[in-house]
Amino acid sequence: MGEMTTFRRDAAARAALLVFIAALLMVAGALFIEHVLGYQPCELCFLQRKPWYGLVPLGFVLVLFAAKGEHGLLRAGLALAAVVLMVSAGLGAWHAGIEWKWWAGPASCTSTGMDFSVALPDLSKRVVLCDEAPLRILGLSLAGWNAVISTALALLALYGALRAGRNARHDASGQNGQNG
Repeated sequence: MGEMTTFRRDAAARAALLVFIAALLMVAGALFIEHVLGYQPCELCFLQRKPWYGLVPLGFVLVLFAAKGEHGLLRAGLALAAVVLMVSAGLGAWHAGIEWKWWAGPASCTSTGMDFSVALPDLSKRVVLCDEAPLRILGLSLAGWNAVISTALALLALYGALRAGRNARHDASGQNGQNG
């Protein structure tokens, strides 16, 4: 069966493709907002990017597994992607809560935690605080959107892992596992 047909008919393959595309778009979006629009990220913003940086190559490998019909490997990879995405969602929710002042953030990057009695900050660099959202879209900060998008994709990856597991069992029993 051709690769395109695989992605049309197989829910796990579509989940892998969507995780990969979303990871590319999230990284590209973060870099665009920083370098083109000029919004400087805070310490927690950089931390939230790390799961996405890992998801780009993982997503690429998942697409290859899907194209080759490697359902067992696809299942494990999508399960790993779901875990990484839930970590990303947790980081986004934590940061959004700091921005909304629901809980305290790290002393190193919040307006209430900076202690200038020990040392002055590097005045040659712009101070970006973790508890101030410089940009909100439809009422949510970028950290809030990261939490929402990461949660939705984690659920999609988990669904894909379950479908890939079903396909792997069908493959092992000699049946066609390409059901959507």
